[in-house]
Amino acid sequence: MRNPADAPPYEDVNDAVTEDWVDETTPYERVRQVVAHTYSPVTAETVADQAQTATKTARKHLDALADEGFVTTAPGKHGATTYRRSPESLVVEQAADILQHVSTDELVSRITDMREQLENYRAEYGVDSPEELAVEQTNQMLTDTDEEHTRIEPEVLQEWQTTRRNLAFANAALSIANAERFVDGDRQQTDGSLTA
Repeated sequence: MRNPADAPPYEDVNDAVTEDWVDETTPYERVRQVVAHTYSPVTAETVADQAQTATKTARKHLDALADEGFVTTAPGKHGATTYRRSPESLVVEQAADILQHVSTDELVSRITDMREQLENYRAEYGVDSPEELAVEQTNQMLTDTDEEHTRIEPEVLQEWQTTRRNLAFANAALSIANAERFVDGDRQQTDGSLTA
């Protein structure tokens, strides 16, 4: 790590932070950190630029991350492979984070609350999803130009979408917790220990 006294005066803070990041991490770690926040397909060159490494090195690590299931690949323009964070790895990461901070009893309670909230949205607006509500509202505005319409606030649509997403993550976390419980039970049976 550099000695701050050796830094030239008025050095760009971003350059200093990037330099420290490069000094303190491996190319694999930087590529993984960059792609962890990459949800749209990008090329290896783009990842390499952001990870401060060579394109060949980035491609090698991206291919390894794809083999691990952390990254998905797709053909891009002109035949180049593109990379992005795999949805499965994001779900597993979010579920693990939930399980680390929330007990399964609390998780079950939160899932029940979120299901009720989603059911309340459906009952109040008469549609099954926020997307349907947005389409219905747009169609009403286009067809009934003379009538005054109640405009649904964007915050309502966003809260509905967020609750739906959070419920999906919570359900995934609960499924993982249940699966782990059965795996632990099976392991105890095979090693001669007591079963649950």
